[in-house]
Order: sequence, then C-alpha cells, then structure tokens
Amino acid sequence: MMDRIIAKAGSLIVAFSVLLFAVCLLIPFDFGSYLVCMLLAIGYVMMAAGFSCESGPEHQVAARAGMAFAVIYAVLILLVYFAQTTTVRLDTMTDQAVRLLDYSRGGLMFSYDLLGYGMMALSTFFLGLTVRGRSRADRWLKRLMIVHGIFFFGCFIMPMTGAFSSLSDGETSVGGVIALECWCAYFLPVGILAIFHFRCGRLAVRGKDR
Repeated sequence: MMDRIIAKAGSLIVAFSVLLFAVCLLIPFDFGSYLVCMLLAIGYVMMAAGFSCESGPEHQVAARAGMAFAVIYAVLILLVYFAQTTTVRLDTMTDQAVRLLDYSRGGLMFSYDLLGYGMMALSTFFLGLTVRGRSRADRWLKRLMIVHGIFFFGCFIMPMTGAFSSLSDGETSVGGVIALECWCAYFLPVGILAIFHFRCGRLAVRGKDR
C-alpha cells in the first residue's frame, strides 16, 4: 500500500511539475523554472522506483538500468538547478564563471542539464520495457516511455556540435522555448497515465502477478 502511494505521489509531482514548467517558460519566469525542474527530478525518482518495484523476474535488468539512469538524471539536474538558485543568483562572479555556471548562457551547466535529460530518456526507455499492457492506458504509457528514449541521442550529441553557442551572449532562443514546450506536451501524458497506472492498483509485489 505504501509503495503504491509513493509511486502515485511521484507521478502526481511529475505531471504537476511538467505543467508548471510549461507555464514558467511562457511567462517567462526562470527562477520558477529552476525550482520546478528540481521538483520534477524528485518526483521522477519516486515514479521510477514504482515501476522498478513492480517489475517481474524477466524484467530485472531493464528495471535496474532504468532506476540507475533515473538516479543519475536526478543528481545532475539537482546540481545544475541548485547552482542556479544559489551561487549563480546570489554571488558576484567573473564573466568566465558566468559563462560556465549560468544555465541561460549555454555553458557547462547547460550541457550537464542536457546530459541529465538524456539520462532521463534512457531511464524511461528501460522502465517502459517493464510496463505490462494490461489496459489501453497502460499500452499508451508503455509506448510513450519507450519512444521517449529517442531524446537521449539529441541530448547527448547536440552539446558536442556547438548548436547552443548563441546562448553565450545571453540571447533568448525562441526555438528552444518551443522545443521545451513540445517536450512538455509529450511528457505530461506520461505523468498522467502513470497516476492512473498506480492508482488502479498496478503496483504488485515483485515476482507475484507475473
């Protein structure tokens, strides 16, 4: 019972965070976006733990890989955005430090952020493999999670191409905002479907109901 509550709460946090992140992008409200991203990371680990816990013996490798990548994602994201809401926001830094640490300038932290979401994409891919399609909603959840894994390639490769070099001058990328809004539109259903997945009693003791 407690496992199901935690997994469902994590899914609620994921859905709420993605929706709030989309709103913060449109306002725009950078500080709010940073806080929401940290909340999303926490909620996602809770949700991922739920999927990992309910996986059967035949899905143990996928479940453990998905959980491991979820933890890597959360660590990277929490480091990136905690730095934005503390050091970057409150301290006086040299121009070089700003270029490295300020997320909005497309430096080191921006690259780590993309790497983090690449790890999240790998996590959803592997965890998606463990979801049983017992209902139409579960089958959609499984497809969305697996297909989301494609985002890994863009998140991992694009920072190496210099595609975000224009951000170093503090320019606002309209295309980047649109891309993030599209991601929100894609990932929000994952959170919503996960809520129904765990609310309907899908979380079972490992090894049983398999």
